[in-house]
Amino acid sequence: MRTMERLFQIAIDGPAAAGKSTVAKIVARHLGFVYIDTGAMYRSLTYKALKSGTDINDGPQLKKLLDETDIVLKHAEDGQKVIVDGKDVSERIRRADVTAHVSQVSSFGEVRSEMVHRQRRLAENGDVVMDGRDIGTHVLPKAQVKIFLKASVDERAIRRFREEEKKGLSPSLQALKKAIALRDKQDMERTVSPLVKAEDAIELDTTSLSIEEVVGRILQIVKERRAC
Repeated sequence: MRTMERLFQIAIDGPAAAGKSTVAKIVARHLGFVYIDTGAMYRSLTYKALKSGTDINDGPQLKKLLDETDIVLKHAEDGQKVIVDGKDVSERIRRADVTAHVSQVSSFGEVRSEMVHRQRRLAENGDVVMDGRDIGTHVLPKAQVKIFLKASVDERAIRRFREEEKKGLSPSLQALKKAIALRDKQDMERTVSPLVKAEDAIELDTTSLSIEEVVGRILQIVKERRAC
């Protein structure tokens, strides 16, 4: 294993539906890096809390549940599989009930402290592209490349609408807009590790950009940083 000083880390942050996971997967594939979706880890805990009847407003109980939970992020052709206690929950953790409560579950300091510990350990295993909401500010503060993706609420709602339609669902665009705006408010106003752009992060507004254009810009930034 190489020393942490020689590992290359790319941190991609931003609000819900800004395209972080999609872009991060492609960037990681292009570079041959390990992709780590930290949001999936919080979703996994939220899923298990809802399934077990654990009070999502009780930080200590959620931390206890997390201590008893095995979360594995497994490389797959489409980016990543999420395994919780030996069960593939990759699709299940993306459903509306989990989405509606994940911000609350991730707001507790004891939960985030343990998650950050696990995420940093994952980042010790090789060059990584890690996406989330506090990667550049808290999880990987020394990442060589920090990107902050953003897009308008309307654009993000349309993206989520199309994603759900592809899954055979019948989403409400207005409901999605409200949900995304609420998630933004919760993420930015939480006391522990709020959503905020790192001072040294490069901001990319993806509202009018294609996925290919965003990926291209990030790869160019990485190329320039690695040349240095």
